[in-house]
Amino acid sequence: MVIVRLNGGIGNQMFQYAAARRIAHVNSAPLKLDLSWFQEKGPWTPRHFELRVFALSCEIAHSSEVRTLKSRRQNAVFRKLPGFIKSRLFHTNQTHIIEKSYAFDPAILSLKGDVFLDGYWQSDKYFRDIETVLRADFAFREDMDDDNAKSANLIQASESVSIHIRRGDYVSLPAAQAFHGLCPIAYYQDAVHRIRSQVANPTFFVFSDDMVWVKEHLKLGERVHYVDHNGPNRGHDDMRLMSLCKHHVIANSSFSWWGAWLSVNPDKIVYAPQRWFNKDVKSRDNIPESWLCI
Repeated sequence: MVIVRLNGGIGNQMFQYAAARRIAHVNSAPLKLDLSWFQEKGPWTPRHFELRVFALSCEIAHSSEVRTLKSRRQNAVFRKLPGFIKSRLFHTNQTHIIEKSYAFDPAILSLKGDVFLDGYWQSDKYFRDIETVLRADFAFREDMDDDNAKSANLIQASESVSIHIRRGDYVSLPAAQAFHGLCPIAYYQDAVHRIRSQVANPTFFVFSDDMVWVKEHLKLGERVHYVDHNGPNRGHDDMRLMSLCKHHVIANSSFSWWGAWLSVNPDKIVYAPQRWFNKDVKSRDNIPESWLCI
């Protein structure tokens, strides 16, 4: 059995699910979700379980199952030991797998048996070989409403480029601002300039949690649509619209990362910020090899 601890917003939850889904898939094991984090209180942005919007087919883990697997912790040192040493030194399997850093850990791909996955796992290297499976899992359950259907038609009828400006808790929460930081205006201006040199007649579709600020500070010229009809509880609708765009300029945000990843355009151009965090955290593994960093 594979249990994954979910936390954060929809983008983080998708990364966590995807990494666990790959482990479960290659081992033909059942996958269950630990939702206990959403009942905890802390200094982070309040969140809720958001993967219900997708066509997932897994169960919620019982608290007794979570306790059992979390009680057998496997740290990074243990994972590197040869199998025969593990079997001689430890009489129980270590099942609680805690992410050791933001860098890709190839040992995760070899996990077998019972696993409790605890981390963020923000790299497509954890699930690249089950892309088809994940695209089926991350199919949206509900039909679009009229406003989103109109936006989707505009997107699909143009050389569409999504632009995501993440502010929100990156501005309002000091801890989030200190850790993540904000993509500067110069990043977006550079990306737009490059897109215009690569794409004929691009049309920009702007997504943000602070559209008033964006309209005042980010001047994009002609052929721009500000997608502001989805409220804070319908973020997945913005992600779906992003995924329909042909090209993407993402923020340092797992939300727009997935908006770009879900796009099926084989020739998509994706620009991502070179620096994903304010702090000195290694994060290059979280950008797919075909995407471009500025």
